Amino acid sequence: MLELTDRVAAVVGAASGIGQAIAIALAEQGAVVECADVDTTGVEETVAAIVAAGGTAKASTVDVRVSAEVDDLFARVVADRGRLDIAVGTPGINIRKPLIDYTDDDYTAVTDVNLRGSFHVLRGAGRIMAKQGGGSIIVISSISSRAVEPGQVIYAGTKAALAQMVRVLAAELGPAGVRVNAIAPGPVETALTVPIRSSAAWADAYAQKVAVGRWARPAEIAGPAVFLASDAATYVNGEVLFVDGGWVDLDAQFADESAVGSP
Repeated sequence: MLELTDRVAAVVGAASGIGQAIAIALAEQGAVVECADVDTTGVEETVAAIVAAGGTAKASTVDVRVSAEVDDLFARVVADRGRLDIAVGTPGINIRKPLIDYTDDDYTAVTDVNLRGSFHVLRGAGRIMAKQGGGSIIVISSISSRAVEPGQVIYAGTKAALAQMVRVLAAELGPAGVRVNAIAPGPVETALTVPIRSSAAWADAYAQKVAVGRWARPAEIAGPAVFLASDAATYVNGEVLFVDGGWVDLDAQFADESAVGSP
C-alpha cells in the first residue's frame, strides 16, 4: 500500500533536510519526483542521489515566496508528466527572539516563507488536483503549533496557522478527492536547528523532552510523508500528524528506572 510506482510528485524544499529526505523516500517507493528549491546546487545534489539509486527525478529552481514561480513549477510538472499526484511543501525559517524585540523585517521574513510560501503550495497544487479529481498535499507544521516556548511567538504562530489552513482546505477539497495533511515534527537534525544543536546543553535539553531521548533524523519524517502520499492513507484527511518522539503528549519523564515496568 505504500508503493508509489509511477506517481508524479513535486517536493518544494528538496535541497536539504526534511524536504530532501522526503524527495528521496518518495523516489525509493517508485514516484517520479520533481525536486524544487531556491538552492539550485542543493536540489541538483538531491536529484543526483535519486538517480544514482535508480530513481527518476528532475531539478527545478523555485522561490516559494513567489506565487508565479510555484504555479509555473506545478504547471511544468503537469505538462511533462500529465498530472500531479503528490505535492509536498517543506520550506520554513525561524528567527528566535522575544516578540517585543521582533522587527518588521523579522516578521516579514518568517511569515513570507512559512505562511505565504505554504499558501502558494496549497493553492497551486489544490487547483490542479481539484480539476484532475484527486491527489495528496502535504506540508510541514511543527510541535510549536501546540507546544509553548519563549522566543517562538511568530514561528509558532505560523505553524499553528498552517495546521488550521490544512484542516479547512481538506474540507474544501475533500469532495474533489484531494487529501490535505500536515506533519508536525519534533526536534530534527537539520540546518534550521543548527543554532540549538551547536550548544550541547541546549541540544540535550531538547532530547530529554522526547520519550525516546534523542533528536530525529530527517529520514524519520520522510516515512510519515510516504504514508500520507500513499494508498495506505486514502482515508486520512485534514490531519496534523505529530512525529515528535512523544514530546507534545508526554508531560513527564521517569527519573527512577526502578519505577518503569519491565516488558
